[in-house]
Amino acid sequence: MLKLINIKQLKIRLLVVLFLSCLPLASQAEKLKKLILSGPFAAVSDPLIHMVNSGALNDIAEEVTFVTWTNPDQLRATVIGNKADFIAIPSNVAANLYNRGVDIKLLNISVWGVLWMVSRDDNLKTLADFKGKEIAMPFRADMPDIVFTQLARKQGLDPKKDFNLRYVSSPLDAMQLLIMRRVDHALLAEPAISMALRKTKSFPVNIIAPDLFRSVDLQKEWGKLFNRESRMPQAGMAALKNVLQKPEVIKRFNEEYEKSLQWCLNNPVEAGVMVAERIDMLTPEAVTDAIKLSQFNYVNAQDAKQDLEFFYSQLMEDTPAVVGGKLPDDKFYF
Repeated sequence: MLKLINIKQLKIRLLVVLFLSCLPLASQAEKLKKLILSGPFAAVSDPLIHMVNSGALNDIAEEVTFVTWTNPDQLRATVIGNKADFIAIPSNVAANLYNRGVDIKLLNISVWGVLWMVSRDDNLKTLADFKGKEIAMPFRADMPDIVFTQLARKQGLDPKKDFNLRYVSSPLDAMQLLIMRRVDHALLAEPAISMALRKTKSFPVNIIAPDLFRSVDLQKEWGKLFNRESRMPQAGMAALKNVLQKPEVIKRFNEEYEKSLQWCLNNPVEAGVMVAERIDMLTPEAVTDAIKLSQFNYVNAQDAKQDLEFFYSQLMEDTPAVVGGKLPDDKFYF
């Protein structure tokens, strides 16, 4: 009788071992065929490129790719058309799309300060100093235009009357206008600022290009005018429809994005080379400069909620439509 019990126990143990040994195979079978990460020609995309290069998400997807978006219209088309799984996105655009019924969740904020005025005149120190001047402005009615508008109004200035705003399709276009002496002032985001400053000191560009100066720090203006820290929750990562029902995939993405962002901060020179290899419009040196000078800090969406709601509330005072007419509810924040 004792032997019979032992044989039964042994069979049960063997079945348990066999079941457990099959678990990795089952897990492997659940791998996604493809995972698409999307972002602009900006520092918020640096960690995405590192994640692809390092194979950080190879445990959850057979193929991981990075694709760029170049303007807000393309960004919105990518989100609405579910042409990516995770996307780097300005914080106001994420809120706007969510409030309009698009399947999107904000995962984190990593970009807190990349906006500066750049000028040929080293004597311009505040936005008021630019009154009456022509300014190249990327992305009409989007970041950074909405930030400039809010800061100007807070100082009693009328953006439409007190400035001659020349709208262009991207920060890189504004940078080119500066370098070619087509404009004297521009509002730029990194790494376009570092690109402009680097190019105007290089031969043969410096034969025709003007001396340029990093002028007003819009983050400091924000902190001073709103009595806040000199940082704004400008951009981060969002999850789109294809992965919203896969919390384990989102969790792994968030973990690796945070690690990759820290790698970029710890290795700015190597990150510069890495990004320039993927995006030929950028130079390694400019990417390195941008990483060193900008405010990057990984904060998950729930922890950034207070900063985001303050930011959204200020934007809504002037143009409620930029965030979809209301503050997003709690389901917006992953």
